[in-house]
Amino acid sequence: MKKEKIISFFYILPIIVVTLFLFLFPVLYSLYISFTNLSLLHFLKYEYVGLRNYMIIFKYGYFTDLLKNTLIWTFGSLVTMMLLGFLLALILNQSDLKGKMIFYALLILPWAFPGFISILIWQGLWVDPYGMMNKLILPMLHLPKINALTSTTSAWIELIVTNDWLSFPYFMTVFYSALQSIPKELYEIAELDGANILSKFTKITLPSLWKTVAFVFITSFVFTWNNFYPIFILTGGGPGISTETFVVYAYQDAFTYSNFSLAAAWSVISTAFVTVLGIIVIRYTHILDSFS
Repeated sequence: MKKEKIISFFYILPIIVVTLFLFLFPVLYSLYISFTNLSLLHFLKYEYVGLRNYMIIFKYGYFTDLLKNTLIWTFGSLVTMMLLGFLLALILNQSDLKGKMIFYALLILPWAFPGFISILIWQGLWVDPYGMMNKLILPMLHLPKINALTSTTSAWIELIVTNDWLSFPYFMTVFYSALQSIPKELYEIAELDGANILSKFTKITLPSLWKTVAFVFITSFVFTWNNFYPIFILTGGGPGISTETFVVYAYQDAFTYSNFSLAAAWSVISTAFVTVLGIIVIRYTHILDSFS
């Protein structure tokens, strides 16, 4: 038996090595670069500078503002995306809903379009005053116009609404599949016991979906924290740096200002924060216990 386990390990060893290389090498190389002065001016000959890049970040690098922006972007997007996806999944899960598959196909369309193209379309929709959102839809709903060029609040609304549009089909699909897996007999027994809709939701639906919610939250948290394209395309981090996040600022340091070592330091800090926050969430929500 022990020999069979050793042989099995050698079968999966290549994929383990490749995975570790693809994950560890970029992280370790970024960590190494962050302690140097690598830039366009020192591309061929760079040297070790210790903690200088980190000192620049914490003293002059808008660290507090970028941390606040990254948290707003991550939790603002994640909460609204999960709530919208869950609500739509609950509606689709109704057995007496006519034309369910037609609605499902329509709701999943945003997921079928390439994200980059969708963001460019939304960029045109948000243009003030000629975009459809400001010219037609928002006035029809008696809502104020959105201008991300002049208002920080408008910029965040534009970003989060657009990101919700891009992402809600994923959450809807995952939650809908999880709802479909709950045995109908549980609801029938609850009805015989006189349970109302709220009791069935809190006693059957939510506990049955806990593993799915835990998985979706953790994976989407990491993805949204590092999601770059919506911010870069729609607002570019503006107005000013009011919507800049760690990953957007690191990109601009690297490819706009050619300061690769400072960009690497921002990346290391961002990775450290998302790792610590992920550990805290896992620890205090006991997510891993739900999979045991």
